[in-house]
Amino acid sequence: MMEELIVRHCAPTLAGLKTGNLFSCQAEDGERLLAGIRQVNRRFASRGIRLIPMKNKKGRALIYMYRPQKLKRDLADESAQRILAAQNYPVSEEGKCVAYLIHRLEAGEDFPHEIGLFLGYPPEDVEAFIKYGAAGAKYTGVWKVYGNVEAAKRKFARFKKCTRVYDEVFRKYHSLDRLVVSCS
Repeated sequence: MMEELIVRHCAPTLAGLKTGNLFSCQAEDGERLLAGIRQVNRRFASRGIRLIPMKNKKGRALIYMYRPQKLKRDLADESAQRILAAQNYPVSEEGKCVAYLIHRLEAGEDFPHEIGLFLGYPPEDVEAFIKYGAAGAKYTGVWKVYGNVEAAKRKFARFKKCTRVYDEVFRKYHSLDRLVVSCS
């Protein structure tokens, strides 16, 4: 079941097209969930994939799959660092930023909209969403677009096609191993 959820919600990350994805799953058996996460991490860490639980509430867990190298590159962007610094993130290290994001999610504060930076969204779109909410968005797809609509539409189309193809391959072979692309 975990593998099917990963394919359905994280195909662009598995393919190396996207920095990260989030998905929610049943978490009534926390130990079983953690064992499944550890197994995925052991299998795919060498291919540049990491899976971590972000929040567990009322029998559901929010899971983050990401590519640490891509996240490091994304968070090194000057605009991304400015956005994160404004929320008191320790911008010097992406691992500490992920830990702080988990803290913000668990603290029950306002939803941390900077989470888009951890998913590979353009900093200009994340910043505009933080400032204006949905108002003024030029287009809505995987995220609200305030900047380059055409580039975003192309990405959204690639993500959609990737998810469709990965779903078909997974249904045929029932193997996540065939779908994880190695990237750095």
